[in-house]
Amino acid sequence: MLSVLDLFRVGIGPSSSHTVGPIRIAKRFVDSLERARTRAATQRIVVELQGSLALTGAGHATPKAVILGLAGLEPETLDPAEADRIVAHVHAQKQIDLPHGGVIAFDPEQDIVFAYDVMPKLHPNGMKLTAYDANGAVLASEDYYSTGGGFIATRRQLETPVDGDLIPSRISVPHPFGSAAELLEACDRTNASVADIILANEDAMRPRSETEAKLDRIGEVMRACIERGLQRTGELPGGLKVQRRAPELWRKMSSAGAANEPERLFDWLNVYAMAVNEENAAGGQVVTAPTNGAAGIIPAVLRHYCSEGDVQAKTRTFLLTAGGVGLLYKQRASISGAEMGCQGEVGVACSMAAAGLAAIWSATPQQVANAAEIGMEHNLGLTCDPVGGLVQIPCIERNAIGAVKAVNAARLALHTTGATKVSLDQVIETMRQTGLDMSSKYKETSQGGLAVNVVEC
Repeated sequence: MLSVLDLFRVGIGPSSSHTVGPIRIAKRFVDSLERARTRAATQRIVVELQGSLALTGAGHATPKAVILGLAGLEPETLDPAEADRIVAHVHAQKQIDLPHGGVIAFDPEQDIVFAYDVMPKLHPNGMKLTAYDANGAVLASEDYYSTGGGFIATRRQLETPVDGDLIPSRISVPHPFGSAAELLEACDRTNASVADIILANEDAMRPRSETEAKLDRIGEVMRACIERGLQRTGELPGGLKVQRRAPELWRKMSSAGAANEPERLFDWLNVYAMAVNEENAAGGQVVTAPTNGAAGIIPAVLRHYCSEGDVQAKTRTFLLTAGGVGLLYKQRASISGAEMGCQGEVGVACSMAAAGLAAIWSATPQQVANAAEIGMEHNLGLTCDPVGGLVQIPCIERNAIGAVKAVNAARLALHTTGATKVSLDQVIETMRQTGLDMSSKYKETSQGGLAVNVVEC
């Protein structure tokens, strides 16, 4: 079993598959050179971006991510300001300091290759890294794939599927499940909530105190991201001249008094989600939830509904439940926009948030599953067509809409009794089939939809 913590990775924007994943891949490659004792002989590294990483990599800051990974940084711990300094230094000096010692020539304009004509068969987010010695001989070469949400895999692993991220998990958990039906059966058998089942499985992977500390940090980073996004103003990078809107909306809401009209709920959810995704678009620190492109939905719902009473307990229950649902999508379908379109990002985040909120509202396990099903059912077919290859239009507003939709899905689920006509397993399979059928134009390639019908400047 994967861990729910793998779905909530702390990293930097604007894209988990184009930023977080490539950082991890590049670092993994240079680490492998050290293990193979070929690092000292390495004089050049060439990184080829393939598929969606090539087509939207420039707008998604993939070259920056490659440099940071080669320099040995980790997305979970890097300082965004220090990261910018390193990238600027590499561009200016045309060389890079490898993490295990040594300096090699590295010109991002020459050594990061955009292979626009290569669409990998195993996964549309492909990266090929090759190390050369002083004579131009190949020392090492590896094909990697950024499979969404910061998850990465080698060619061998995708050709021989394993349970896990790079390294197969051999941990035996008390409640293994491969479907929503099996998860609900475990809840029924043990008279436990979804969060209880997930936490028991996590106990097999690490001490509970460590899991709880990690969940608490995830919640803290999400809230901190919202607070930054509510304060920072100005134009987002990338050339679309998109202005941050969350701070002004927040100012209007804060000065409007304690209005009671129901529509204000939309404003709160909108402003929190937009604050996160504007931070993401600016390359700030966010949490993949389960991806960066959909990083605002879960924090928005969490911020609005888990900020009173026992905040810590609510936050843990919310994240464990949402994460349990996320595991189903990751294992049974995909959370990659390049594979599934935006239904695999915003749709999955909406489904996860709906489940987490239903749990906070004391829903039964079946109602939690119903909330998740409703959240996805009405995102089926959602395309990923970012204008200019940037995670801005329609991504920022789409997260706001997704947060509102998640709350409505949870409310509808609480009015259900028993299983619904469409099960969570059925909707996940439908999403998978829909993603496979969807034209590549609408799957994070910026070759169709809004990306070609909206003037960029």
